[in-house]
Amino acid sequence: MELQKKVEETMRREHMAEKGGHIVAAVSGGKDSACLLRVLKELSGSWPFTLEALHVNHGLRGEEADRDENFTRELCGRLGVKLTVLRADVRKTAAERRLSEEEAGRQVRYEALRALAEERRRERGEGAPACVIATAHHRDDSAETILLNLFRGSGLKGLGGIRPVSGSVIRPLIEISSQQIRSWMEENGFGWCEDSTNGDTDYARNRIRGQILPLAAKVNREASANIVRAGGFLAQADEYLESQAASLIGSRCFKDGEAFGVPAWVLSEVPEIIRIYGVRQMLRMAGCPLRDVGAVHLEAAAALAGGPVGRQVQLPGGFLAWNGYETFFVGREEKLAAPVLPKLKFSRFSWEKGMEIPKNQYTKWFDYDKMKGVPFLRFRRTGDYFQLPGGGRKSLKAYMIDEKIPQKQRDRIPVLAEGSHVIWLIGYRISEYYKVTAQTKQILEVAVDGGER
Repeated sequence: MELQKKVEETMRREHMAEKGGHIVAAVSGGKDSACLLRVLKELSGSWPFTLEALHVNHGLRGEEADRDENFTRELCGRLGVKLTVLRADVRKTAAERRLSEEEAGRQVRYEALRALAEERRRERGEGAPACVIATAHHRDDSAETILLNLFRGSGLKGLGGIRPVSGSVIRPLIEISSQQIRSWMEENGFGWCEDSTNGDTDYARNRIRGQILPLAAKVNREASANIVRAGGFLAQADEYLESQAASLIGSRCFKDGEAFGVPAWVLSEVPEIIRIYGVRQMLRMAGCPLRDVGAVHLEAAAALAGGPVGRQVQLPGGFLAWNGYETFFVGREEKLAAPVLPKLKFSRFSWEKGMEIPKNQYTKWFDYDKMKGVPFLRFRRTGDYFQLPGGGRKSLKAYMIDEKIPQKQRDRIPVLAEGSHVIWLIGYRISEYYKVTAQTKQILEVAVDGGER
C-alpha cells in the first residue's frame, strides 16, 4: 500500500507522533479526512499511538451536514475509533466575530480540536507523551495556499505553504496529492461524502483548485508539486530571516509603556528584508495579530525607520508603528506612551571659514547672534511659526498639515523655540531665520542626546 507507506515515512521523518502518544484526528466525512482516519488506524496497530476523532457539524448545509455526521459516526464505529461530535452555530459565530462563515468554521474547528487535545493531555497526566491534532491537508492544499497568499500579496511567511507540523498540529497527508488520495480510496472500495460547496466558485480557494491548478497542470503535470517544492525553499528562507531578525532586535529592544522600541539605526542600517523581519519580530512581541498583517503593512512600517519624528503607519488590530526621537516604536494605538521631551546638548563656538555644517537629522547649527533670548524646548503651541526663505512666515500647524503628519502625533513632536518663533521642529526642519550664513560669527550647536550615529 504505497500511500500508507508514504504517510508513515512522512510521519517518522517529521516526528509527528511519539511512541505512546495520542492523536486527535479532524474528520469531516470527506475524501481526505476519511483517508486520513483509515491510514492512521492502520498505522496505530504497529506504531503504538492511540487515536480518536472529532467531527464538527457546522449547521450550515442542513441535511447534507447531517449526512456527513452520520457517515463519520458509521466510519468510526466500523474502525473502532472513539468519536466526539460537536454541533456548532457557525453562522452565529461568524456574525459575532465579524468573520466570513468559512473563517468562522475554521476557527470553531481548531478551537474544538485544541480543547479536546488539552482535555486528553490532562487526563494522561504530566510526563505522558504528547497529544497532537491531525488534519487532512494534502499537497494540493499546500499549493492552493501558496497561490492564494501570492495573489493576496503575502510575504515569505505565507508563501511557505502548509507546513507538515505546526505546533501541536500534524498533517500526515501533506506529501500526498488529491488524486493519489482519490485513487487509493477508490481502489480499496472506500466511500466518502462529497461537500457540495467544493464546486462553489464564490470561494477564491475553489477557483484556484478547480480552474487555475488544472491549467497549470497543462503547462507541467508536476506544477502542483513544483509549487509546493518552491514553497519549501521559501519556508527555509523565512526561518533563516526570522532568526536573523531575532538576533538583530534581541537585547536592543526595550519596552516603553505598552509599546516596544529599538534605536532607529538598528533597522535603518540593515537590508530592507531584514528590516521588515525586524518589524515583524517587534509586532509579535507587542501582541499584534500577525495573521492579519500583510507584506504591504510590514513594508510601510519598515520604511519609517530613520525618518522624521512623528511619522506613523496604521496596522491591523489597532496597532501602530511610529518614529520617536531616534527610536522606532510599535504598539497599540490607544496605549501610546505619554510624550517625553528629549535631552539636548548645547555647544557655542566661533564660526570659521571652511567649517562644514552637519547634515545629521538630529544635530543642527544655528546663528547664535540672531537669538535674543534663551531657546526653550517644549511641545507646540498656538501661534508657533517658521520664517521662510525670503522673509515670509508659515504657521507650524500649516507646515504639519502640508507634511501629512498625523494629527495624533503633532503634539508629540518636540519644538525648540524662541517665543513663538520655532527655531527647530526636531526631526524635521529649522527656521530660515536662524540658518548659518557667511555673516555668522557665533554658532550654537544643538544635538539630541543619543542622536544619529
